[in-house]
Amino acid sequence: MKKPHHIEKKKTHTNSRQVSEKKNCMAKLLSNPCRNSSPASFSSYHNDNNYINLCCSRKINALPSITHFSKWAPRILARIQRRRRFELRSSNGYPLNAVSLQDGSAANSQTEETQLSDSGKGDSTLSITVVGASGDLAKKKIFPALFALYYEDWLPENFVVFGYSRTKMNDEELRNMISGTLTCRIDRRANCDEKMSEFLKRCFYQSGQYNSEEHFSELDCKIKEKEGGRPSNRLFYLSIPPNIFVDVVRCASTQASSTSGWTRVIVEKPFGRDSESSNELTRCLKKYLTEDQIFRIDHYLGKELVENLSVLRFSNLVFEPLWSRNYIRNVQFIFSEDFGTEGRGGYFDNYGIIRDIMQNHLLQILTLFAMETPVSLDAEDIRNEKVKVLRSMKPLQLEDVIVGQYKGHSKGGKSYQGYTDDPTVPKNSVTPTFAAAALFINNARWDGVPFLMKAGKALHTKRAEIRVQFRHVPGNLYKRNFGTDLDKATNELVLRVQPDEAVYLKINNKVPGLGMRLDRSDLNLLYKTRYTREIPDAYERLLLDAIEGERRLFIRSDELDAAWSLFTPLLKELEDRKIAPELYPYGSRGPVGAHYLAAKHNVRWGDLAGED
Repeated sequence: MKKPHHIEKKKTHTNSRQVSEKKNCMAKLLSNPCRNSSPASFSSYHNDNNYINLCCSRKINALPSITHFSKWAPRILARIQRRRRFELRSSNGYPLNAVSLQDGSAANSQTEETQLSDSGKGDSTLSITVVGASGDLAKKKIFPALFALYYEDWLPENFVVFGYSRTKMNDEELRNMISGTLTCRIDRRANCDEKMSEFLKRCFYQSGQYNSEEHFSELDCKIKEKEGGRPSNRLFYLSIPPNIFVDVVRCASTQASSTSGWTRVIVEKPFGRDSESSNELTRCLKKYLTEDQIFRIDHYLGKELVENLSVLRFSNLVFEPLWSRNYIRNVQFIFSEDFGTEGRGGYFDNYGIIRDIMQNHLLQILTLFAMETPVSLDAEDIRNEKVKVLRSMKPLQLEDVIVGQYKGHSKGGKSYQGYTDDPTVPKNSVTPTFAAAALFINNARWDGVPFLMKAGKALHTKRAEIRVQFRHVPGNLYKRNFGTDLDKATNELVLRVQPDEAVYLKINNKVPGLGMRLDRSDLNLLYKTRYTREIPDAYERLLLDAIEGERRLFIRSDELDAAWSLFTPLLKELEDRKIAPELYPYGSRGPVGAHYLAAKHNVRWGDLAGED
């Protein structure tokens, strides 16, 4: 419920002693606020006598007649409260407890006061429920990420973790299941086993159907028992297929949501198959949740190098002036895996590589790369700029897309199955396991610059990277040293997302000696050499941001709609015309058509140079 825009103020008459008492009391409040005080208490107004009595009892339910007091007093109180808490740093560099309220949110179960006091160490409890706890994602990523946050003291003092799925097991069986995936990989201190034991003691399990309100009510009872009557904030992570999202959200929101704090839901991709199904999913979720309660996760946005992209651009004077069509010839977003569907063929065949990788991971990175400078690091300012990029993009044309599918191949005495050899995949499937596309942004900064995407399975290497190829030097004095291939003289900035995270810039350099021989060298920042501390997993950062209400790395509904609008016409044409993908051998560099696509736009794929 939104707070009323104004409250009728009663005319009161007070003597000078009462006025003095009120001023002294308010001064004491602002200098030493009650631990349990909430900004919400400033929203009501009673008579002066009640005000004095309640103020002296340190629970404020009234106001003196000060113009706009209800607007600025909660902010002052919030600032004081923040200083008293331990300070964490969220992905935007601000203190994690200083949750941004600039998005104008007013969720029905969330208010400004609960957000401002959401997860500080003290008298509130954080309850995290992993729905689909018996699945691979939960075991391999979510529970280990939660333990890593606990191990590094990023979680509040009072927290519990619940697993929920249809699998029958008890608390001890859940702990045994996840204990094998927990590691102290970030910082191997002597107390690793002790911390792991303490974390597992906070993990509990509830078995139930995903569409059963009765079972979620039982979950609610167990959570309340562990919360011990303290104010609670609840986070639900939906590690389940998208066809049961709505059932779980309905049951959780009606039976297991918090009554004294916030309730948030993390939703895993895919967010539909096209614009229509995505819009329908959003519409159904919003029957039970507000937009500010929905956190659509794309784990690639939590990758360290993706996070560093904005820092590299906006905090280094050397790059921002070059970040336009004037100096950049093309930008490449490359994703490759050196394995096939590996038993996931049934799931993958329903989506394909375009929906699985390009429409979300690569497109999200593209928007961060190409966006204009946001007004601030606030979540809404950044997401607004990303949406502008998506809406400026030229509709994808079939002639600017190449699709492929890997076939069986023998290499080094070992045979590799083709995509349709997978027993879970239909023999006549035309689902692409490889796709390359050329995209264009119709705005003043990027007009005419091709943004090339390439994603595929069963390729020769595993990598994810951004490659920025700059224009040729006009009137290059040393062009005769490069021969006719001017691409060899092109500067290139590379951000390698995985593996072996690195940032390097390819430059031209003279080889030492008496002659004039030029060489292409790298100015290299290799993370594992520069930083000894292991890089946290993307899920750790995203879970921490969701707990703290930081939405910058999560996808907004209008952003999702704009992304699907770009790809849906292409996907519909591919499926309606049943376009057969070009076959390529398992372990190769992909279909030949990808090279022709790049050549069409006067581009050479940077990852095929053999220098990396």
